Amino acid sequence: MTAARVDTRRAILDSGRRVITAKGYSAVGLNEILKEAGVPKGSFYHFFTSRDAFGEALLQRYFDEYFATMDRITADRNKNAAQQLMQYWQNFYDTQAVDDCQGRCLVVKLGAEIADLSEAMRETMKAGTTQIVDRLERMITAGVGDGSLTIDADPRATAETLYDLWLGASVMAKIHRSTACLDRCMATTRRILHN
Repeated sequence: MTAARVDTRRAILDSGRRVITAKGYSAVGLNEILKEAGVPKGSFYHFFTSRDAFGEALLQRYFDEYFATMDRITADRNKNAAQQLMQYWQNFYDTQAVDDCQGRCLVVKLGAEIADLSEAMRETMKAGTTQIVDRLERMITAGVGDGSLTIDADPRATAETLYDLWLGASVMAKIHRSTACLDRCMATTRRILHN
């Protein structure tokens, strides 16, 4: 793909993410995304075979960026594993607290919506969230290994529980437009990790 095509594809994905994060997947039409991107209407199908293919690409790009953030956090050798893990949760908190607690997490925004609309997008989201939990499990295992945290359950169950807890708290923060749910979630996370 030429550089110009890559840039146009990226512009469509970036614009789509901004608009969809604000309004949801079903509420946004292709014309709105293309107008936001400054791309001619007929260009969409040069880059994506369908709306679902666009949705899959949008989610995959989101997860790639998310994984890069997690990897940057775990690469910080000035922090032990527990500190890295708490930095991750603080980043999650900060991301969800923006815009009157409307957040920027596509999993929170689109999870229930796309699970019923598109099997391909659901599978992309399932794969992405599984990889997040995989990384969390490795962080928890490292924390137990270096003695910076202790847990009562095994690392996988702890990672799954914490991620589920944060997703639920993020939804409630959106509903109440308050960080109180996220504050309780952070306190519970610290208790679970004995941190």
